[in-house]
Amino acid sequence: MTIAADHRHHDRAARPAAEWAAARMLAHTLPAALPAESVPLATATGRTLAAPLRAAVPLPGFTNSAMDGYAVRGDGPWRVVDRVLAGRVHSVAPLAAHTAVEVATGAPVPDGTDRVVPYEAADRTGDVVRATPGDRRHIRHAGEYAQPGQEIAPAGARLTPATVGLAASVGLDMLTVHARPRVRLVISGDELVHTGLPRWGRVRDAIGPMLGPLLAAWGALLLDSRMVGDHPDWFAEAISDSTTDADVTIVCGASSVGPADGLHPSLRRLHAVVHVDGVACRPGHPQVLAQVGPRWIVGLPGNPYAALVAALTLLDPLLAALDGRPLPELDAAVVADPLRPDARNTRILPVRRRDGHLRLVEGAHPGYLGAAATADAFAVVPSRWQRGDRVALLAL
Repeated sequence: MTIAADHRHHDRAARPAAEWAAARMLAHTLPAALPAESVPLATATGRTLAAPLRAAVPLPGFTNSAMDGYAVRGDGPWRVVDRVLAGRVHSVAPLAAHTAVEVATGAPVPDGTDRVVPYEAADRTGDVVRATPGDRRHIRHAGEYAQPGQEIAPAGARLTPATVGLAASVGLDMLTVHARPRVRLVISGDELVHTGLPRWGRVRDAIGPMLGPLLAAWGALLLDSRMVGDHPDWFAEAISDSTTDADVTIVCGASSVGPADGLHPSLRRLHAVVHVDGVACRPGHPQVLAQVGPRWIVGLPGNPYAALVAALTLLDPLLAALDGRPLPELDAAVVADPLRPDARNTRILPVRRRDGHLRLVEGAHPGYLGAAATADAFAVVPSRWQRGDRVALLAL
């Protein structure tokens, strides 16, 4: 499927822009996941499983105590005959009736153990322990959590610190994950400066500093950022060079049809397939999704809030697909303040949570990040929205 894929400049104004949800879905359904690679546990957090995570050993590996206390057999009172601490590697003699072994949490319990009596429930005098009957056994049996070969996390799961810890607990040292998408920023604009105070006629680049943390959160590897002037030849060369090693080239600015916007002429020179050429949303309308062989090009508007909206629309789902992850699910909620839908466009509005309600953040403009910087999420308001309807929420 391709939305508005014609490259001819004189037809661009006549082509309808892609509907917002359709463009977002297309950015996720077109790419294939990147190849698999094996990485150690220490570097696996944040990566995406390319194969199911399977236990290499049973968990627990042996029957052990879930509490500090006494492993007992039969009715009490019990005579304490031994003490077993965690880390013991030789077997424990089976318990005889009416006897007990003092055990630490995680220590193996003897065969014949009926239950573990926690210290706080026990009354010990010398070698004799008494306790009232209890309903809980406080015993973890070998293999009750996982058996060897059992799937404990599916392919496509994002590896969290807890998942990495789980992998370690079932005996794994290396995990099979998708390669991280390699991304490059191509930031255009003769008016941009990247450090210090801009003099009159110049502006600071806000999009590059904003995208770096977003790309890291979305699992991408940022190769570098390249600055390019508005000269058409320089622009085309920068994009062409980037596609030799970057899975995704993000072009910041130059995605519209102004005299200094060089993305579309560059795509024509590269014989790129353009899948999305404009999205019916405000802000962020002039966004582009294109492909050159296995490489992807995402064009973002030059206004920073519009660029953020476009990144959430096309870049987040594209990177999820390359990383082997499902399309990010969107929460939905009712915004307490009145909303004004646009008859032709999906509106993306910053919202904040206040006293259990979602409230609009005032002062949102395509060229200003102030409202976005204080927002908790962004409400997706479709053109057909009616009062009381729930809206999808984009979260950073």
